[in-house]
Amino acid sequence: MTAEPKVLLIVTQDTKFEEGNFLRGCLEEAGVRVIHLDPSVRRTVGGAEIGPDEIAGAAGKTMEQVRALGHEGKCQAVMIEGSLKLALDLHRREGLSGILAIGGSMGTTLASVIMQAFPFGVPKLLISTMASGFTAPFVGVKDIAMLNAVCDISGLNSISEDVYRNGAFGLAGMAHAYHPAQKAVRPLVLVSTLGTTEAVCRRLRQSLESDGFEVMVFHTSGAGGRTLDAIAAERQVAAIVDMSLVEINDYLYQGVCSAGPDRATAGLKRGIPTIFAPGNCDFIIAGPIEDARARFPGKRYHIHNAALTAVRTEEPELKAVARHLAKITQDAAGPVRFFVPLMGFSHHDSPQGHIHDPSLPPVFARHLEEAVAGRHPITRIAAHINDPEFADVLRACVLELTGKGIPDGR
Repeated sequence: MTAEPKVLLIVTQDTKFEEGNFLRGCLEEAGVRVIHLDPSVRRTVGGAEIGPDEIAGAAGKTMEQVRALGHEGKCQAVMIEGSLKLALDLHRREGLSGILAIGGSMGTTLASVIMQAFPFGVPKLLISTMASGFTAPFVGVKDIAMLNAVCDISGLNSISEDVYRNGAFGLAGMAHAYHPAQKAVRPLVLVSTLGTTEAVCRRLRQSLESDGFEVMVFHTSGAGGRTLDAIAAERQVAAIVDMSLVEINDYLYQGVCSAGPDRATAGLKRGIPTIFAPGNCDFIIAGPIEDARARFPGKRYHIHNAALTAVRTEEPELKAVARHLAKITQDAAGPVRFFVPLMGFSHHDSPQGHIHDPSLPPVFARHLEEAVAGRHPITRIAAHINDPEFADVLRACVLELTGKGIPDGR
C-alpha cells in the first residue's frame, strides 16, 4: 500500500462548495492527500491548493481578464488551458495516484480534458450529470470511469451523499493500489483485430507472448483503432501489427466504424516498426441492411446482426485503401512492412464466409505495389489471413524488426 497517495480533486467552489468539501473529507478519511484544483470563474472562494488566479495565470491571463470575456465557452477555454498545464506539471513533480472530479456539462468537459491528458493507468473517476447519457466525448480513448451523479449537483442530499462517498472511497482505493513503478517491463506490441480475424490474432498473440513480449489487442470498431494510436503516441512500443484496417475503409466510405483520417499514423510518426496486413479490408461496416442497400447499392452484403451489415468491397474500394496506406506511410520515421494474404482478408472472405471473392486479394496487392512504389517491402503470402502460416510470418517479422531473431526450436 502507498502511504498517503496524492489525489487531484477538481471541483469548482463557486458553484459546488459543499460538494467539494464533502468529497475532500471522504478522501482524507480514506487516507489520501488531497490537492484541490478549483477552476472557478464566477468568484474566488479560497482554500484550494490550486486556485482560479493561479490557473488563469498559467494561461497568461488574470481572473479579471477571464471574467471580462463575458462568454462561458471562452472563459472555460482559458481555465482548461491553465488547469491542464498545472495538473500535468504537478504530476511530473510529485506523481499523482489518482484524479477525482465532479461536474455538470461544463465541469465534466474541463475535467475530462485533464484526465484524457494523463497516462493510462492513473486512476480517473468523474462524477457527472452527463454519465447517464452520451459519454464518448468525455471518456475518449482513456481509462476514465464515469459515475452518474443521479441528482443535479446542487447541494447535498441522502442520495448524492451516498454517490459522492462511493466515488471518493472508490477512487481512494484505486489510488492506494496504484504502483506504476512496479509494473513488469516487457517489449510492447500493439495488434489490431476483429472477430473475423480472431484466429490469426490469437496465434500471433500467444506466440509473441511466449517470445517475451507484452501484447495489447484492440478491436477495430472505431474506438479501438484510436486507442491503439493513443498508446502508440504515449508509450514505448516495440512494434505495431495493424492487421485490421476496416476503420480505414469506413473512414474512406463513411462506414459506422471510422477512426478518422489519422488512423494508424501515430506509430509511423514516432518511428515505431509497423507491420500492415489488409485484414477486414474485404468489407465496409454499414448499419442495418436497409441502410446498407440504400448507401451502397448493387454490392454484396452479409448481415452481421440487426444493427450491422458487412458490405463487400470491390476493386475501386481496395484501390482507395491501397493509395491511402501508401500516403500515410510515405514519410514514416521507421520501418514499414506490408503482408498480403492472397486467399482472403477475413472469415467473411473465406470459403466458409458469405462474401468470399478469391479474385480480389491479388488485385489489392497489385494496387498497393503501384501506390507504394518500392518505398516499403510488400510480401504476398499464399495463405488466408486466418491460416497459421500467416500468423507465423507476422511473428517472424516482429522478431526481425525488434532485433530478437527467431528463437531456436520454434
